Amino acid sequence: MLGATFADPWKFEANPEVYLLVVFLIAAYVYAMRVIGPRAVAHGQPVFTHRNVWCFTGAMVLLFTASTWPLHHIAEDYLYSAHMLQHMMLSYFMPPLVLLATPTWLLRLLVGTGRTWRVVTFMTKPVVAAVVFNVAVMVTHIPPVVNASVQSAPLHYALHLLLVLTAVLMWMPVVGPFHELRISDAAKPIYLFLQSVVPTVPAGWLTFAEGVVYKHYNQPVRVWGISPTDDQQIAGAIMKIGGSFFLWTLVIFYFFKRFATSWKEDNTYRRPPLTFDQVQSEFDSTPAPPEKVS
Repeated sequence: MLGATFADPWKFEANPEVYLLVVFLIAAYVYAMRVIGPRAVAHGQPVFTHRNVWCFTGAMVLLFTASTWPLHHIAEDYLYSAHMLQHMMLSYFMPPLVLLATPTWLLRLLVGTGRTWRVVTFMTKPVVAAVVFNVAVMVTHIPPVVNASVQSAPLHYALHLLLVLTAVLMWMPVVGPFHELRISDAAKPIYLFLQSVVPTVPAGWLTFAEGVVYKHYNQPVRVWGISPTDDQQIAGAIMKIGGSFFLWTLVIFYFFKRFATSWKEDNTYRRPPLTFDQVQSEFDSTPAPPEKVS
């Protein structure tokens, strides 16, 4: 019976709820940019930028790819490594694009200035956001939670929603639309480095675990012939190498963004040309030498 249930890993399965969600998000974004935006920004100010549009497009592609056939189907029933790839897309790659796609005026309209704003301000404090996100990451890798989520669609989507929301909080101090909630470029490499440390715990556990950790994925039909043990090790590698590579790329980027410019200016042999006014000002500020008495 189990073999019959998992007989065809590549059989197409529609996900109408995901299709409707993506269509709704696209329609809502277009409506906000075309209808609400012109009334919300000052005259002559751009409602959105090309970067906003490209980032939104990338976020929707990632959401659709991670939540529909074939990745979602394989991740739900066959390979935990595909499940891990889903989580990487939804927590590391998509949330920063969502924030970069959101103009400041739009998020201010959604958040307001009252209780919601106070909650957002508190939850996006670097320490709070980092702790909440990493706790969510750890919880979503507990074996009973994983085994239960793949058996229950509402729980499965609830965990994905939790992961996305906490990831948005985590990324807010780095690329959020509210500049007053962002940390400095000097602090961003440290913050992102710390984010790359905690996932090494479940990643190492999956890589070196003996036996099958997630019983749901121990079934007879194997995609590409990958055994359950190899599947767990691949999942650990995706979490450790994929996540760390992405975060460390950003660490290096922000490090050089903060320090390379000043280093280049301080160590260049080029000097700006002097103007007549600058020379005259130096002469005027320098006292005349005392006259010699004969």
